[in-house]
Amino acid sequence: MKIAMANDHAGTQLKNQIKAWLEGEGHEVVDFGTYDEEGCDLSDFIYPASMAVAKGECERGIFVDGVGYGSAMIANKFRGIFACVCQDPVCAELARQHNDANVLCIGGKLIGPVLAMAVVKTWMETDALTAEKYARRRDKVAAIDEERTVAV
Repeated sequence: MKIAMANDHAGTQLKNQIKAWLEGEGHEVVDFGTYDEEGCDLSDFIYPASMAVAKGECERGIFVDGVGYGSAMIANKFRGIFACVCQDPVCAELARQHNDANVLCIGGKLIGPVLAMAVVKTWMETDALTAEKYARRRDKVAAIDEERTVAV
């Protein structure tokens, strides 16, 4: 699977650890940066990574910042992106099963590397549930996403 990755300075170390694991599992990682721990603006990296997922150039995205919510807020501005913030494996499993989330956002300041890796592994290995009720709910969200053309 081709995975877009992006981060800010608070997520560099954790992103590198996740990236190494993904590549070790045979995934292709497109790293949009940043590549060091110098202060930077999150949107400079999340924007192009989100665009790659939205255009279908990458199948999923994993974004790491200090808390996770900044990445999710930026990513969810793009049509076709369904980004979630997960801080434990249960949330990661449900985000995939129920919502078919295609972007995972992690707060590197909130959870340590062991828990973060458990979140990533669970999220990567979990498929969306195919039962009619879950598909119907996801289809409704996708329809809202598709119809949205102007701010209300």
